[in-house]
Amino acid sequence: MEHPENDSQYSGLAVNSGVAQPPQVNPYLKARRRKPLPTPGELVEGILKGDRTVLSRAVTLVESTNPDHQVVAQEVIEKCLPHSGHSRRIGITGVPGAGKSTSIDVFGMHVLKQGGKLAVLAIDPSSERTKGSILGDKTRMEQLSVQPDSFIRPSPSAGSLGGVARKTRETIVLCEAAGFDNIFVETVGVGQSETAVHSMVDFFLLIQLAGTGDELQGIKRGIMEMADGIVINKADGDNIPRAQLAMAQFRNALHLFPPTASGWTPEVKCYSGYYGLGIDEVWDMIDRYFKFVHENGYFEQRRNEQARYWMFESINEQLRNHFYHDPEVEAMLGRYEARVLDNRLSSFVAAKDILDFYFRKNNFSSNK
Repeated sequence: MEHPENDSQYSGLAVNSGVAQPPQVNPYLKARRRKPLPTPGELVEGILKGDRTVLSRAVTLVESTNPDHQVVAQEVIEKCLPHSGHSRRIGITGVPGAGKSTSIDVFGMHVLKQGGKLAVLAIDPSSERTKGSILGDKTRMEQLSVQPDSFIRPSPSAGSLGGVARKTRETIVLCEAAGFDNIFVETVGVGQSETAVHSMVDFFLLIQLAGTGDELQGIKRGIMEMADGIVINKADGDNIPRAQLAMAQFRNALHLFPPTASGWTPEVKCYSGYYGLGIDEVWDMIDRYFKFVHENGYFEQRRNEQARYWMFESINEQLRNHFYHDPEVEAMLGRYEARVLDNRLSSFVAAKDILDFYFRKNNFSSNK
């Protein structure tokens, strides 16, 4: 291709070099120094004063996978334990679209009007592909998110409900030490997180919908057996008859279940979270439940059972992490996995060989 600008007849012309491109980084921007990690004493002092900024930072350390952060977080939790245990822990679950966040917003405002303080711990489902979460619960709790006596903390499930559940329980301790006397724990509502949340709350509330077909088809029996109360949301307008029919069906179904360990008979109520109808009746049911379990001693018994449960869960998690983070075990897993996939070794023999090696290395006996 010819370039006419190189012709001799244009030799008297000058070609400007153009405008110099500015640097991508602002040269006047000073490098921001990362704030040093606060000491456990500073964090505990701020938490006990009810400082929500300090509380948020402490929760971030609890959720962090950084070993240094975990050391600080565990010391903070230990120092906050004597100041915890004085709240009402309420788990809230339901099928997606049942109105959990809207209901929490309305229930929370009801709590605040009674003079309490509320912390909402919402477990947000994560993408199995990207492990990302929207963490948008605050946007659906418009009234509660701007209240000075409320604390809303969404946490990503990141594909590991067990790990998130343990961190959520530790966050409950921090929130109670900060003076929050009501704790709401919202589940992802996918069926498996309910058991973990049930093991850390005092009252388990199941939110259901009416007019969606067979009212009992979409709920597992196990979840209904865990529920201390069932509420039918969106009982307003033309949907009121359907909500009342669903309420009758759930009441009949509950009669088929064995008695609860607490002796409490689960109740079924109708309400409308969007219009704020029936909220007093739902909360009156919760108040009566707590009075009932305090009087018969089940409240303390359940708290003790939960503490024992999480002790063993923590032991299991530590053992699992120690096993999988062992460099020699990691190398063996790769080799044995290849042999299993090539059908040269059975899965059971491979697992036994790896465990035998791990036990011998740590002076344990797999036969004990």
